[in-house]
Amino acid sequence: MARDITTVGVVGLGTMGAGIAEVLARGGVRVIGVEVDDDAAERGLARMRHSTARAVERGKLTEDEERALYERVTVGGDPAAVADADLVLEAVPEQLDLKQELFARLDRICCPDTILATNTSSLSVTELSVATGRSARVVGLHFFNPAPVMPLVEVVRTVVTEPDVLDDVVALAEKLGKQPVVAGDRAGFIANGLLFAYLNHAAAMFEEKYATRGDIDAAMRFGCGLPMGPLAVLDLVGIDTAYSILQQMYRQSRDRLHAPAPILKQMATAGLLGRKSGRGFYRYDEPGSSRVVPDPGAATAPTGTARDVRSVGVVGSGTMATGIVEVFAKAGYEVVFVARGDAKVAAVTAAVTRSLDKQVQRGRLAEADRDAALGRVTGTTSMEGLAVVDLVVEAVVEELSVKQALFENFDDICKPGAVLATTTSSLPVIECAMATKRPEDVVGMHFFNPAPVMRLVEVVRTVTTSDDAVATIHEVCRRTRKHAVDCGDRAGFIVNALLFPYLNDAVKMLQANYASADEIDTAIKTGAGFPMGPFELLDVVGLDVSLAIEQVLFAEFREPGWAPATLLEHLVTAGYLGRKTGRGFRDYAKK
Repeated sequence: MARDITTVGVVGLGTMGAGIAEVLARGGVRVIGVEVDDDAAERGLARMRHSTARAVERGKLTEDEERALYERVTVGGDPAAVADADLVLEAVPEQLDLKQELFARLDRICCPDTILATNTSSLSVTELSVATGRSARVVGLHFFNPAPVMPLVEVVRTVVTEPDVLDDVVALAEKLGKQPVVAGDRAGFIANGLLFAYLNHAAAMFEEKYATRGDIDAAMRFGCGLPMGPLAVLDLVGIDTAYSILQQMYRQSRDRLHAPAPILKQMATAGLLGRKSGRGFYRYDEPGSSRVVPDPGAATAPTGTARDVRSVGVVGSGTMATGIVEVFAKAGYEVVFVARGDAKVAAVTAAVTRSLDKQVQRGRLAEADRDAALGRVTGTTSMEGLAVVDLVVEAVVEELSVKQALFENFDDICKPGAVLATTTSSLPVIECAMATKRPEDVVGMHFFNPAPVMRLVEVVRTVTTSDDAVATIHEVCRRTRKHAVDCGDRAGFIVNALLFPYLNDAVKMLQANYASADEIDTAIKTGAGFPMGPFELLDVVGLDVSLAIEQVLFAEFREPGWAPATLLEHLVTAGYLGRKTGRGFRDYAKK
C-alpha cells in the first residue's frame, strides 16, 4: 500500500511553486511554503491568493473551499519548517548548482524517511539526487504550467529510486486529481523530450526563411489541429526558457537535433523572450500580454497577378481527388474530373452526392446549393475534357513516373496560361514541372485529408514557378475558404517536415522501452495539449504511409536523427499498418 502523504513542503514560491502549493492545498494536503525570506514568502502567498480569487470568480472554487484551502497553508523564510514533511518539493530556478545546494541542505534538515522531489523540467534528477545521502528517496515530480490547470504530472525515477517511493508519489499525484505518467531520467523526460525537438525544428525552419512565422504556425494549427503553432508556443514558454531546456537536453543526449537553433540564442541575448518581454517571434501589446499586435515588417502577400479561374480540372478518383472535386464545386467553379473508366466516374459522382446529401441532412447546406454544386460537376474518362479549364489539379497515386506522364499530357492538352498543380505530399514538384514546356505554370497545391474539412493548403513554389501562378492559387484558396501557406519545394513542405520527425522520435522512445505507448500518448495530450498522441496519430495515418514519408525526409536531408525507427519498419514489414488493418501500435481487432 502506498503511504498517504499528508504534509508537503514546497521550496520556491514563484509562478510554478505557488501553483503547485495551490494544487496540493486544494487536494487536502497540508502545505509548508518556503522562500528566501519572509517577504518573498508573502509574495508567493499573494500569487496563490490571486489565482484562487480568479477561480472563485469563475465558479471553479467556492469561498468556503478557498478559506479551507488557506487553513492548510503556512509560508515563511525558514527551511527548517519542512523538517517533518512527508515530502519536500523544490521549485527554485533551473540551475543545477542551486538545486544541488538546496538538496544537500534539505538532506540535513529533513527526517530520514522524507521524500525529496524536484520539479525540474530538464535537469538530470540523478545529478540532483547524488547531492544527498538518500539518492534512493529522490524523485522527479514535474508539474506543467499553470499547475492548477494542467492535468499532467511526470513522475521521474532514477536507476536507484526505491519502488515504494515511486508508488507513494504516484498515489499523491492521483490524490491531487492529476494524471501521472512514470518516466526514466533522461533529457526532457517524455513531453519535453518530444515537444522541444519539434519546437527547435520549427525555429530553424523560420531562421532559414523557408516559410514565414505566420505560415509555419498556421500550417500546424490547420494541418494538424494543434491548439497553437510552434513559434507561438515558444513565445508562451519563453525563448530563454526554451533555449535553456534545449541546452540541457543536448548536454545529456548529444543529439544534434537538440542543439538550440542559433536564432533562439540571438533572441534570448537581445531580450526578445516572448510574451513576458512583449516581443519574441511575435509582438504583443505589452509585456505579459497574450494579445498579438500587427508587425508591419512581417506582412507578406503574393506579388503576382492572379489569373482568372472559372473552371477547374481534377485528375484522379481516390478519396483526395473526390474531396477536391467537392471543394471546387461548392465554391462555384465548373469542375471537370477525369477518372479511369466509367465505373470510377460513377463512384466519384456518387461519393460527392452522398457527402453533399449528408450536409443537407445536418442543416449545413441548402438543397438548392447542393443541386447547384452537383450541376457544376462533369465526369469523364477522356483527358481531352481538360482542354478548356483554367486550373488543373492532379491527385493520382504518389508515384513520380505516373505524375510526370500526366504533366507531359497536360502540356499538350491544356490551353496556354492554365495553371498546372500537383497535390503531392512528398515528391519534388520541380520533377513534375520539368516534364512540361511551361514549368513557370506548375505549382504544388497540397490539400489535407479530408479535403472538404481540412482548411490548410500548402502552396509549393519551385525555382521556376511564376509569381502569377502562386497568386492564382492564393486567390483560388481564398474563394474555396482554404488557408494558404507558402513554402519551398523540398521534402515534407512545412507540416510533414515538422510532424514526422516528432512521430519518429516517439517511436524511438517506445523502442527504447523508456515509456509505454499509452504513457507517451497521455503525456503529449495532457502536457502539450495535442488532440491526439503520437501513436494514436500514427495508427490513423497508417504506418506504411508514415514510414514512406520518413524515408523521403531522411533521403533528402540526410539527418541521422531522422532515420526511420526500426520498430516502425518491422511493424510495416509484419503488415501491422494501423487502423486500416486492425493492428498497428494498438490492436483494434480486440475492440
